Amino acid sequence: MSKDIIEIFKAGTTSSLPLPIYLANVQAGFPSPAENDLDKTLDLNELLIAHPAATFFVRVAGESMRNAGIFSGDILVVDRSLEAVDNKIVLAIVDGEFTVKRLKICEGRISLVPENPAYPILEIKQGSDFQVWGIVTYVIHKAI
Repeated sequence: MSKDIIEIFKAGTTSSLPLPIYLANVQAGFPSPAENDLDKTLDLNELLIAHPAATFFVRVAGESMRNAGIFSGDILVVDRSLEAVDNKIVLAIVDGEFTVKRLKICEGRISLVPENPAYPILEIKQGSDFQVWGIVTYVIHKAI
């Protein structure tokens, strides 16, 4: 299995940087003047981090989750306090290596499913060294 995570960072929430946010929706079609709707600020810590003590950022390496909108170099917001349930995207440790996959639980069987058909499904066998480390709550990537 290839290593899917190249860096892990603890969420730093001791500082805030409120930035202006437009209250009106932004049109993807014809432009609309929105200057009058600039009424509020947004702190990305407040938006992205529900549980600061349990939240980490991880940088992804690899293409196994591209069809879920997760690309190599992206930053994932991972919350360790959330419950691992079927169909969530998780950061897991399998045989000592981190991996990001979709968790599938069916009839007591656990598998980690990539979102790229070029990668195999990883069935978790009885007695495997396996742990769900956290749940992916947000994906941050640079727009092209």
